[in-house]
Amino acid sequence: MEATGLIGIFFWGFLLVYGVLMYALSPRTVTIGGFFHGEDAQGRSAAPWLLTSSIFISWIFAKSVTNAANLGASYGLVGGLAYATYWLSIPLAGFVIYRLRRRFAATGLVSFLTSHYGRAAALAFTAAILIRLFNEVWSNTAVVGGYYGASGSAGFIGAALLFTAVTLAYSLRGGLRSSIITDAAQAAIFLIALLWVLGLVLPQHSVAELASTSHWRLDAGVDLLLVAGLQVFSYPFHDPVLTDRGFISDERSMRRSFVLAGVLGFLAILAFSLIGVHASLAGIAAGDNVPAALAKSMGVVALLVMTVVMVSAAGSTLDSTFSSLAKLAGRELPRLAGRDLGQKAIGVGIAAMVSFAVLGNLPMLAGTDILKATTISGTMVIGLAPVFVLHGLVRPTRLGFHLSFWTGLLLGVALTLDWIPAGWAIGSGKYALLLGTNLYGLLLCTAAYLLAGLLPASAAQPSGAAHESV
Repeated sequence: MEATGLIGIFFWGFLLVYGVLMYALSPRTVTIGGFFHGEDAQGRSAAPWLLTSSIFISWIFAKSVTNAANLGASYGLVGGLAYATYWLSIPLAGFVIYRLRRRFAATGLVSFLTSHYGRAAALAFTAAILIRLFNEVWSNTAVVGGYYGASGSAGFIGAALLFTAVTLAYSLRGGLRSSIITDAAQAAIFLIALLWVLGLVLPQHSVAELASTSHWRLDAGVDLLLVAGLQVFSYPFHDPVLTDRGFISDERSMRRSFVLAGVLGFLAILAFSLIGVHASLAGIAAGDNVPAALAKSMGVVALLVMTVVMVSAAGSTLDSTFSSLAKLAGRELPRLAGRDLGQKAIGVGIAAMVSFAVLGNLPMLAGTDILKATTISGTMVIGLAPVFVLHGLVRPTRLGFHLSFWTGLLLGVALTLDWIPAGWAIGSGKYALLLGTNLYGLLLCTAAYLLAGLLPASAAQPSGAAHESV
């Protein structure tokens, strides 16, 4: 269903009204504390309820709710549970960041790595973050575009670019403070629209019917559930959209917000997967975008509501992506070079936002598939798990970081290029090789990190300061 005629005016009008509303809600912020740390005009940290809603909705990516519904259609509740398990990353990250802040006085992950593992480690980590943020731009704008036209069509591209422009406009006003404030509105919009969508489809089925499409076998989605269970130990740490929020309030409030947001996110994603279960039971041919196909089959109102869900989810992620980019470019990278830009950091951050708004949409224009990002990127960063989760268990060494990090990265690349031997597969399902790679890879990364920490100092640590600071 293309957004044309009177219906098109309504849909395009919603996108414009959404942009105007977010811009009006977004505060104008010109201070370092507000732009990079989310402080209000009086220099106070974000209130706990604001932080919770921001963490919750920032991780409800547009591609995530699409993936959840797709997996629900393919594997039933098992598929939804598998994908929802990724949201347990949030409480785990909260506890790990709490520990790093309390025991090791961490003020950010990049500076933490620089202090304990050296600048090369921080640079490698920063590169992984930049790739993650780049992918967040096109993958979310492409989902929004899909509700306005087929991939590559004028409607698809126009909606994706307009959505990028309105999100960039209010993000430039206030950085992280704008993101946190608008996140509260986007969370409310998302939850209301989600309940509406569920109300349209769930009353048509009994609990037994909804459970009937699930099968607890490795080749029926359980392999992906196990993959998610392994990746939760590393996945959150390469996402500054999440981790930046771990350092902007006191430790205990932060930990509570992370736990609550993680539980809410888990339940929301599991609930959204039921839309895919309904599509499967109804025999709807959905392709790779179950929510859009289902909404189009139910009429204009359902399509508009689903569009509201996707725009609010994508907007919260994209504005958070821009604010994280600004902090990385204006604060973290200059500090790695031994510089503090002061107030000029905001200008550098704004330039980074604009650059990524343009460059980050190139894969969307090329029609790149959005649905492989989570599992592949999750494999590439499995080496971060021992670095952050096990820090302090053995002596931290540069060698330990690099052995763990690069082992995980190389395994992720090898998996993408089909270089992993078939003997690594566990089971015979679609995700058998992914499961084996993550299990054996995580064991290898952990062993490498721990063994390097147990080696004599002269063997494990290159000459020079092991604990240089920015």
